[in-house]
Amino acid sequence: MKVDGTGSGLKRKTRLAGTVLVGLGLLVFFGCAVGPRYSRPTTVAPPEYKELPPNWKTAQPNDQIAKGTWWEVFEDPQLNALEQQINVSNQTLKSAQAQFEQARALVLINRSAQYPDVTAGMSATRNHQSINRPNGRLAPTNSYTDLQLPVDASYEADVWGRVRRTVEAARANAQASAADLESVRLSLHAELATDYFQLRALDAEEQLLNSTVSAYEKALDLTQNRYSGGVASQVDVAQARTQLETTRAQAIDLGVQRAQLEHAIAVLIGQPAPTFSLPGSPLNNTPPVVPAGLPSDLLERRPDIAGNERRMAVANEQIGIARAAYYPTITLSATGGFEGSSITNWFNGPGGFIAAGASALGTVFDAGRRRAQVDEARASYDQAVANYRETILGAFQEVEDNLAALRLLEDEAKTQDVAVTSAEHSLTLSTNRYKGGVTTYLEVITAQSTALTDQRTAVEIAGRRMTASVALIKALGGGWNAATLPAVQGEGHSQSGAATGQ
Repeated sequence: MKVDGTGSGLKRKTRLAGTVLVGLGLLVFFGCAVGPRYSRPTTVAPPEYKELPPNWKTAQPNDQIAKGTWWEVFEDPQLNALEQQINVSNQTLKSAQAQFEQARALVLINRSAQYPDVTAGMSATRNHQSINRPNGRLAPTNSYTDLQLPVDASYEADVWGRVRRTVEAARANAQASAADLESVRLSLHAELATDYFQLRALDAEEQLLNSTVSAYEKALDLTQNRYSGGVASQVDVAQARTQLETTRAQAIDLGVQRAQLEHAIAVLIGQPAPTFSLPGSPLNNTPPVVPAGLPSDLLERRPDIAGNERRMAVANEQIGIARAAYYPTITLSATGGFEGSSITNWFNGPGGFIAAGASALGTVFDAGRRRAQVDEARASYDQAVANYRETILGAFQEVEDNLAALRLLEDEAKTQDVAVTSAEHSLTLSTNRYKGGVTTYLEVITAQSTALTDQRTAVEIAGRRMTASVALIKALGGGWNAATLPAVQGEGHSQSGAATGQ
């Protein structure tokens, strides 16, 4: 509204606008947030893991999984060096990091709605009006200058908590994104460790085949000498050569799998496949003993569980946001500034103007749209709860699967070692019998095939034990804890309690 020509009029209007704003401010301060309060749903956690081996370590005060660098438990310097490169050069991890930064920025965007929007501008116009307008001839002048410097402020009063719940939803979503980032990080490190141990198992198998090729070459020389002496037939020579070349082909075939694993490792550490190579080194690691802890600890140690828990919080806030649509939107506005016909009187006291007001806008009829939006939000929350509980069940399954795999593979490895020893002894006996002319070379070939198969199986089991150990650490969360979920940048308090649902 325009003020009168006195400074006292401006003061009266200013006091009136201030009174209106203070009254509405109190309404905002004492306003309530509609919608349900969030609390983490209860889940059933078993008292202990069923598949724990008898000699396995359970809960301990100090977790032996290194926080953030869990792969060091394998004590492999080459693996440690490769794992460190993931955090620096992996592009998938950088993409997940950028997604988290987007979610964190969205929190600040939503927080801005808690404060007024203030705009300012300046305008200068020169006007000339018609002298033939009504009363135009009575005006002292038909040309004038209008200089304005207005400042506008508007604010949506968060009486029903819509803005607050929007900010909380954005914050919880940012923490879910942070948990997703840790899930990606854990998966990439675990994938690298798995590929590495599979590659080392192939190196061990290749070493076995190469040594077997050398032994078969000597067996072929023996057969050829016996054939030259008239003791063996040409069939024996052909069988010995067939066995040798078959084993050579198997050794060459391992190169295809090794090359693919090497290329996969190159991508994980952010290097072009043609420029990366990993020298051969047979697998000689043994699975470390990893304390599994209590099943209830798994709820805090898995980033995917923490992420789904935060998404439940987001869905809960969406219910309140949907319910707030039933109530009117209250907007406070104010305009003030200076206006004059020239620079000399632009900023004089009488040249000031101010206006303040409030508006309330509510929906009278929407054909059930708001009710459907609330129902949709509730259904989305129910879906988030189901996903959360399903993730927990899947986590327990993964831990049990890998505990069972490690327990059974350990027993299988012991049994397989006995089978290898027996097969090697049988091969020695068959070779001696063939040299003594007691049996044919077919018996030697059979013993060779059995021994090689058992030896390759033993190497394969060793590789499977290492990859199962990696999978167990991944299933246990890799030493991560939900309490490490970051507070959103710009917030003045920690979000760790909200992250754990406490």
